[in-house]
Amino acid sequence: MGFIFVALGGALGAMARYAMSLIPVKSEFPVMTLITNILGAVLIGFIVGLTSNREDISKNTVLFWKTGVCGGFTTFSTFSLEAFNMLDNKQYVAGSLYIILSCGCCILGILCGKKLAALMVN
Repeated sequence: MGFIFVALGGALGAMARYAMSLIPVKSEFPVMTLITNILGAVLIGFIVGLTSNREDISKNTVLFWKTGVCGGFTTFSTFSLEAFNMLDNKQYVAGSLYIILSCGCCILGILCGKKLAALMVN
């Protein structure tokens, strides 16, 4: 049954990801992938913050949101390809900045999402 919840959440996440890609941004820097992944990190941090140590939330609900929606929305493979292409094209500063911003901001996003959830629970 978990597969169905992951599939449904994944479809919603993928549609949201596609919608984000339609926002017109004129930049050589992959801004929308970075923003999408940061938003996904905040969301998964929020979900973890709301669902940790709670027995009243079903495993399927958590699968739907964490694995499905967040997994379908964020895009590690696109990030990896964009970072690789920048480095391969000798855009070392931009590529390194992208990698550092992506990792750092996403980890910070998880922290922010968990803090936001804690504020809502208390």
